[in-house]
Amino acid sequence: MDEQDLGVDKMSIDLKQHVQTLTEHMENFHQALETKAREIETSGGDQEIVGKLIMGTDAMKDSANIYLSWARHYVKLSDGGASEADEGEEDSADFQF
Repeated sequence: MDEQDLGVDKMSIDLKQHVQTLTEHMENFHQALETKAREIETSGGDQEIVGKLIMGTDAMKDSANIYLSWARHYVKLSDGGASEADEGEEDSADFQF
């Protein structure tokens, strides 16, 4: 393996790590927002706001899953895995976080 290949491998690893970090941050954000909604609900806060926060959390989670699916697609594509990066990955098991 030459020096250029090592750089490409490192970049692929970096990209995969970025996707993993994004996944973790999105999970943490959604859990925190849902927890906040439950706290408002428990404290007798405005139920309309609670409902909007819960619906928003679900919508954002769906959007994040789509975003992450495409991120994985492009990482695989950049790694030379064109056959692995076929469109329609949203049906794969890793689509949900």
